[in-house]
Amino acid sequence: MCERGDGGSGDQPLGEERSEDDRAAFATLLEDSAEDLYENAPCGYLSTLLDGTIVKINTTLLDWLGHTRDELVSRRTFADLLSVGGRLYHETHFAPLLRMQGEISGIALDLRTTDGGRLPVLVTSTVKTGSDGQPLLIRTTLFDARDRRAYETELLRARAQAEREREELQRLNATLQQTLLPPALVEVPGLDVAAHYHIASTDKVGGDFYDLFPLTDGTWGLFLGDVCGKGAAAAAITSLARYTLRAAAVYHPDPVAVLSNLNTVLTHEYNGQDPRFCTVIFGLLTPAEQGGFHVTLASGGHPPALLMRADASTRYLPTPGGQLIGVLPDAHIATTTLHLEAGDTLLLHTDGLTEARAASGSRNDRYGDEALLDFARALAPTTPSRAVAAIRDLLDSFGAGVDDDTAVLAIGVPSDS
Repeated sequence: MCERGDGGSGDQPLGEERSEDDRAAFATLLEDSAEDLYENAPCGYLSTLLDGTIVKINTTLLDWLGHTRDELVSRRTFADLLSVGGRLYHETHFAPLLRMQGEISGIALDLRTTDGGRLPVLVTSTVKTGSDGQPLLIRTTLFDARDRRAYETELLRARAQAEREREELQRLNATLQQTLLPPALVEVPGLDVAAHYHIASTDKVGGDFYDLFPLTDGTWGLFLGDVCGKGAAAAAITSLARYTLRAAAVYHPDPVAVLSNLNTVLTHEYNGQDPRFCTVIFGLLTPAEQGGFHVTLASGGHPPALLMRADASTRYLPTPGGQLIGVLPDAHIATTTLHLEAGDTLLLHTDGLTEARAASGSRNDRYGDEALLDFARALAPTTPSRAVAAIRDLLDSFGAGVDDDTAVLAIGVPSDS
């Protein structure tokens, strides 16, 4: 046995070497603890008859409500303590379920306090039965849910605010997207034109862009491109690329010079740790004396254009070796030329089309260049409007398989017939 030290620290085992008075006081404390725990528990306790009449209530719940025991016991029912909505729910759901199941837990209700306020609580009730299995009374435990209600209210407020901000962002993005595309394609005498922009995500501004505009001496310029990335950063590059291309074409309309100018601007503007680049195809259109248009295309790493002839022959116009615009100071620009005759259609597109996948396909099952070529062969001969309409239907058939925004621009010489 450990002996008590000189200082009388009282570190002996519980119940050993205690005086008779200490043991009596301790026993009294144990006897009182059960009732004290009930009355002053951190939750409310309530016992009612089967009709809801209150027969026992603890001090904690009385303090929450502001009532005295005499005001409630044998005088009021549990339903009388509830708000109007709570009484309705108690009558139509709570009480019937309790009778059927014998127990119901975690139900959120509001109690009315004497000062006219509401106290949100979580209620658990259990039907107690006698030895014969017959129900005798209902015991209910109530937990203060004010902090939880405040948290839920704040959560709902924050969610509503986030939704409003998201809707505002979508409106801003839509407005910004409209500023990055021509409001309407200009009319070119002797040429049919059609275009379509497919937005893969309404939450982010895409990086695809296109335009068709007049130059001097009866020539026309067109371009279609795709900026790496999405969002505000991509939008900045899109805007810079679009207006740089138009300005450069006015200054010197040669397609190679135009793309070289854009490459110089991008490499100078974004030469740090966050380089920005794009793929672009630029075309110069000149009416031919014998009819139709002479077209010169220059490509900076962009997917090749599709040519669908009036005789139904269809092929890509290869521009091998064309490098991304904005990566290297002296990017190689690949060119090709053609004569667009009556009934011919030229289709330019961004890689969102060929990188799309069927809705039921795997992530690695991309549509691809060969599938697009077969699709175009089935269309030829066609017109720009029909070609773009068919591409729109194709993109819609992919559903969620279109991961990236897609732009298509088609030009064609009307058929003589």
